[in-house]
Amino acid sequence: MIHSGLFDRTHLLVGDTGIEKLQAAHVLLCGVGGVGSFAAEALGRAGIGRLTLIDHDIVAPSNLNRQLPATLETIGEKKIAVLGQRLASINPLCQLERIDQFLTSDNIPKILDHTHPHWVLDAIDSLNSKVSLIVESHTRGIPIACSMGAGGRLDPTRLMVGDLMDTTLCPLARAVRHRVRKRGLGRGIQAVWSLEPPHPPSPAEPTDQGRPRVINGTISYMPALFGLTLAGIIVQGILSSPIP
Repeated sequence: MIHSGLFDRTHLLVGDTGIEKLQAAHVLLCGVGGVGSFAAEALGRAGIGRLTLIDHDIVAPSNLNRQLPATLETIGEKKIAVLGQRLASINPLCQLERIDQFLTSDNIPKILDHTHPHWVLDAIDSLNSKVSLIVESHTRGIPIACSMGAGGRLDPTRLMVGDLMDTTLCPLARAVRHRVRKRGLGRGIQAVWSLEPPHPPSPAEPTDQGRPRVINGTISYMPALFGLTLAGIIVQGILSSPIP
């Protein structure tokens, strides 16, 4: 087992076996925006041995208020490239794979076939892609932790963690629940959501991929809290399971 100063404080909590479990684990992280970038860094700092990052987007000025890859110097660069470089400078022991793709129902099975992750973290915005990722992962028996709507909220005390089927007061969660039920899924999908009613979004705007999308207002800390909570769900899931 490789042990460095990076893991000293973590080791006090989880011991040799915990460090070994984390280093043996592979997490597929889909979407490295406001939620996903903080989740990725938390997993890397925790000692996850292999991370596969999937995102197709570039850093935009509007990302500066909430996304780890976003600085004035990185505008226009690929988010997975910026975040991958950051993670490598934090935990060089972590094996990083970066996949520059927009997730669709067609390529999700191929990506899961290629990566064979122990856990999936869903931090994507597209409803169709999110549902396909949940259904495909759950059907294959891969545990998945999902972010519901972090946008449009200000109150950090209203975060909830639980089964997707228990989510309430979140329009995104309601739509996801409805669609996954139609695909035959039930309980067993971990989710993070907010009980705070969302503030109204902007009118729908066209996008490069998929249908026109509304834009939700965001504050610096809410996506980060969602991402860190998702990372915590996965770390605890790994620690409570046998070594992969």
